[in-house]
Amino acid sequence: MAAWYPILLDLTGKRCVVVGGGPVAERKANGLLEAGASVCVVSPRLTEGLHRLASEGRIEWRRREAEETDVQGAALLFAATSLPEANRAMAEAARKAGGLANVADDGESGDFIVPAVVRRGELILAASASGAGPALAARIAGELAVRYGEAYSDYASRLRHIRTIVKASVSDRSERRRLLAAAVTEEALEEWRTGDWPVDSDKLIARLRERAGESESA
Repeated sequence: MAAWYPILLDLTGKRCVVVGGGPVAERKANGLLEAGASVCVVSPRLTEGLHRLASEGRIEWRRREAEETDVQGAALLFAATSLPEANRAMAEAARKAGGLANVADDGESGDFIVPAVVRRGELILAASASGAGPALAARIAGELAVRYGEAYSDYASRLRHIRTIVKASVSDRSERRRLLAAAVTEEALEEWRTGDWPVDSDKLIARLRERAGESESA
């Protein structure tokens, strides 16, 4: 059994190949587009959704069966046809070319698996059962989506702004960690909801120190 290493990848502008044109391939392609990847789909036929993406120029469509040369230069390959042998063959071709492959019908035979994901702007929540139970991962992701609603998109954006100010204003690393921890308490998030966080950098740092002191004395 593989010991998977969780990671977030920056795929902006990177070439990713999806082999297959069915619903699974469509989900893979949409996820890659959301991550900013350059997507090539190889299949004689496409779902309506994939066909629309191709007609809009959002994906490259190679209208034929996949060939080993299709994996050249691909950062990631997603083998998502209905033929297990074809999927395994393309995954092996990707490995030979120095890439990484995901096998849709047999995750453990690939180089990586894709978790169930909830996106809230810059906040990304992922759940995986390491290929043992995708349905369980999907259920957990659904629970996370309820727990962390759309407002967390704004929270994540604000936290990036706060982090930038703290890094520029506070040289001591332990102090930085203390202040940033104070920015994500439930009390702090409630202040964000009401719009009470100060905009001025000095006032913001002072407010964070006040919040940190309250947390430590609680």
